[in-house]
Amino acid sequence: MKILITGGAGFLGLHLASFFSKKNHKLISLDVQKFDKSEYAKDFRTEICDIRNKRKLNSLIRDQDIVIHAAAALPLWKEKDIYTTNIDGTRNILELAKKHKVKRVIYISSTAVYGIPKKHPILEKDPRVGVGAYGKTKILAEDLCFQAIKEGLNVTIIRPKTFVGTGRLGVFEILFDWIHDGKKIPVLGNGNNRYQLLDVDDLVKAIYTFCLEDEKSYNDVFNIGAENFGTVRNDLQEVFDVDNSGSRIFPTPAFFLKKALWFFEKIGVSPLYQWVYDTADKDSFVSIEKIKKTLKWKPEYSNSQALIKSYRWYLKNYKEIKSKTSGVTHTVGWKQGVLKLFKYFA
Repeated sequence: MKILITGGAGFLGLHLASFFSKKNHKLISLDVQKFDKSEYAKDFRTEICDIRNKRKLNSLIRDQDIVIHAAAALPLWKEKDIYTTNIDGTRNILELAKKHKVKRVIYISSTAVYGIPKKHPILEKDPRVGVGAYGKTKILAEDLCFQAIKEGLNVTIIRPKTFVGTGRLGVFEILFDWIHDGKKIPVLGNGNNRYQLLDVDDLVKAIYTFCLEDEKSYNDVFNIGAENFGTVRNDLQEVFDVDNSGSRIFPTPAFFLKKALWFFEKIGVSPLYQWVYDTADKDSFVSIEKIKKTLKWKPEYSNSQALIKSYRWYLKNYKEIKSKTSGVTHTVGWKQGVLKLFKYFA
């Protein structure tokens, strides 16, 4: 198959490229960010392209069988870029895929579209209530996908829980940094809420399975997350035990800390955005029965296994990670801002 991956320089894009390359498919990976060529096969084709650049995108989508649309402007980006990238960029992908008769578009959405749900597990048919520019634009981009399906394009929408694995940094680099240094980890509330995650390798295998068949049943939306997960307290404790870091859970009053984090976010000194801290003290898990039944697939990794795998990679690459500058993607650490002050006293 000829496969185009958008967002190819990102965390998910790198894992997709590695997995699909081993299956001997012809790949093009594009991103607005520069690629670290050392992480890709020598003959792997990469392209610097903004998905808002329809003219260049047109030449790349031509003759492709599958487009995996994983590119997105993340919550720490400027609001204008979030709207234009996530909405206009997705519209470009869909229009060009239809023009060039692409067999399937797989759109990587997010469970952020559910906002702060009142019931669990969350089903695909449950209300979508976006929090912040990122959540709102993911909903609008999904609507474009639903419309494209009605117009005859084969589109699969995947809503993954927050995914981790080897190479995952971003906000998780802050968590891993604190665990590495044996700091107390403040959690909103008591940590007894169940918060589902997802291993990136499970996500990649599910995406690959959607590529294999031209099934009309795939023209739908699917939640995906770990099948086995515990409470925040229990899952984190298993990570603490990996190298006897000395870290432990430090419960905090959620109401007051959320107000503080909201203020710190607004003045630009905290990397934590509203959807993260608004859901951190609540149950957050989706039903994955639909994707399991449709694909005859199930995730391999539990929450704690995914976190431990990610943290072990972090420990192995600690010096290299710390030598790099921070950024706003998932492949580099984020600036801790005011959290660095809290770490000092933890």
